[in-house]
Amino acid sequence: MPVYTYRCESCGIQFDYQQSFNAANLTVCPECEEESLHRVYRPVGIVFKGSGFYATDNRSPSGQQSERSSKDESSKTETKTEAKQEKKKSSEPAKKESKKAAD
Repeated sequence: MPVYTYRCESCGIQFDYQQSFNAANLTVCPECEEESLHRVYRPVGIVFKGSGFYATDNRSPSGQQSERSSKDESSKTETKTEAKQEKKKSSEPAKKESKKAAD
C-alpha cells in the first residue's frame, strides 16, 4: 500500500499516512480536528537506465555520446567490409593469370 503525505492548512502539521488506492482522502486533522487536511503531491523520481531505451529518450550529453560511439562502430564495420571486398577483387585476376599459365 502506498504512503501519502498530508498537510493541514490550519495548524501546518504535515504527516505521512499509509492507505490503499481505493480509500478516501483524509479530511480531518488529527491535531486541531479541523476539516482543512489536504494531500501533498510530490513528483516521482524515475530514471531510465540501460541499453533498452532510445537515445532520444534522454536529452543529456551522455545519451548523445553513446549515439556517436555506435555510429563510429558502424562506420568501422563498413570500412572493414569494403577492405575485404577489395582484397577479393584484387586476388581474382591473379588466380585467372595463374590458370592461363598452367594451360
